[in-house]
Amino acid sequence: MFGYTGKILRVNLTDGTFKTEPLDHEMAKKFIGGRGLGTKMMMDEVDPKVDPLSPENKLFVVTGPMTGNPVATGGRYMVVTKSPLSNTIASSNSGGKWGAELKFAGWDIIAFEGKSAEPVYLSIEDDKVELLSAADIWGTTVSSTTKKLGEKHVDGAKVLAIGPGGENLSHIAAIMNDEDRAAGRSGVGAVMGSKNLKAIVVKGSGKPDVPDQDRIKELNKTQLAKIKENGVTGEGLPTYGTAVLVNILNELGSLPTNNFLEAQFDKADETSGETLADKYLTKRTACYRCPIGCGRYVKVGDWEGGGPEYETLWSFGADCGISDMESIIMANHWCNEMGIDTISAGATIAAAIELHQKGYIKDDELDGLKLEFGNGTDITEWVKRMGYAQGLGAKMAEGSYRLADGYGVPEFSMTVKKLEMPAYDPRGIMGIGLNYATSNRGGCHVRGYTISPEVLGLPEQLDRFETSSKPTWVKIFQDLTASIDSLGVCLFTSFALGADDYADMYNVIAGTDLTGNDILAIGDRIYNIEKQFNLLAGVTSAEDTLPKRLLEDPIPEGPSKGWVNKLDEMLGEYYKERGWGEDGIPTEAKLKELGL
Repeated sequence: MFGYTGKILRVNLTDGTFKTEPLDHEMAKKFIGGRGLGTKMMMDEVDPKVDPLSPENKLFVVTGPMTGNPVATGGRYMVVTKSPLSNTIASSNSGGKWGAELKFAGWDIIAFEGKSAEPVYLSIEDDKVELLSAADIWGTTVSSTTKKLGEKHVDGAKVLAIGPGGENLSHIAAIMNDEDRAAGRSGVGAVMGSKNLKAIVVKGSGKPDVPDQDRIKELNKTQLAKIKENGVTGEGLPTYGTAVLVNILNELGSLPTNNFLEAQFDKADETSGETLADKYLTKRTACYRCPIGCGRYVKVGDWEGGGPEYETLWSFGADCGISDMESIIMANHWCNEMGIDTISAGATIAAAIELHQKGYIKDDELDGLKLEFGNGTDITEWVKRMGYAQGLGAKMAEGSYRLADGYGVPEFSMTVKKLEMPAYDPRGIMGIGLNYATSNRGGCHVRGYTISPEVLGLPEQLDRFETSSKPTWVKIFQDLTASIDSLGVCLFTSFALGADDYADMYNVIAGTDLTGNDILAIGDRIYNIEKQFNLLAGVTSAEDTLPKRLLEDPIPEGPSKGWVNKLDEMLGEYYKERGWGEDGIPTEAKLKELGL
């Protein structure tokens, strides 16, 4: 098949050996690549009940058939493992340029097994593979690691690394590449750290084979036109980045504020994409072959670097009641340096503030630092303490659920399956609440981004408070997203492209003849095998729910005042849409239909 290199690199960290395996092309046809193929390999090779931080867990770094190929945003890769945060399947997506470089070096997948006795990093230069000592970079920040390895290896090599957060096994640790791009959620960085694996340096000299250059050029012309003509991908994201959403959600009364106690932030504009662009932006940045360019490069004082996304502006902003943009920018920077997820970090600080406000966390636990809604003085220091596992920061590094549960009030944690929810209050947007509850990795928006139709009106405008149609929409978005994540392209393209477009993309690159319905069916298969993994891991459908606060405590003020999420009106119908039983378990007939 075109689009793939046909090679898997298997690395046994325990004995320091490597072997090359052929890609199973029949399996690739059923699961595409990326998220789907990685999950299938986890299911085949790893006991779902495995301790996520034990040597028996595996870590798969998986490209898609579009990764490194000449299509719009063809630079994504996935990290697939078992999550130490949620005990679910973890598949975290990242962009930048590292994923494409891995494909240029001739590899579809790297499979890590076991645990090294000492800190190491992996070096790949095409077929030359080495495990080298990481003794001199263990304990260093992500930018320092990236710089040192960049100087040590061939010019143009790309670096993926963990920071101190991953080394210290923080359950919210990320895997970083190109310094500020993150496979951010589910604690995948802790799995890498548990294996004493600090980094992967890669340089490739090849390019994937494609069947027909002329067809690819024609496809790109058509799809790039759709992306440029779309209001979100052609104007909103390039101009303001993802942070364009801050004011939009706030005006709807669905911007979670003060740990979801409220849903509107009176100082939201001070943390908006418009303010970021006006006062701090120095340039736009883009991932490999990306025509959108939603990345932000910003400057604060003498420091200049990657700027915060919408979710980060929210988590350290409205969710903590903080309007100081410079504090938020630097908190984002130190999350990147520590290698921890910005959504979980900010949301955990928000939960800690409420715990302190209500007397559960005592003053003597703060070591003289501030922990107050609206006070951004010490949020950067809290990020560092999470990364280095110091004092109260060590508890916070486990995520908000374990933090709040440790004080006897787990309901203060705004999580689903122990994964912190992002910047959309599901009391004011019904479908995203159903997506959070049923997401196979927990409280995640990018598993089924119904904000697109419920807020942005793409592909059509839905009533955000209506519930009857949402089970159908959520399933479609979840299935499509599973295939997009597996192809190796950016989810943001889905604002402008549909299932038929992704089928066209796959067909011209891989030489297949899929339809849009085939793309959705593959996504359905991926979603079901993820669900199977979770059930075998002991994560039952009883966890397909939302925090009590969002089901029982109405939004107190604003345009969404009086609403709670009506999950009970949607969940049963969602299970029917999926062909699952009333217990939320896939039926034998459904699994047979999907070839599982």
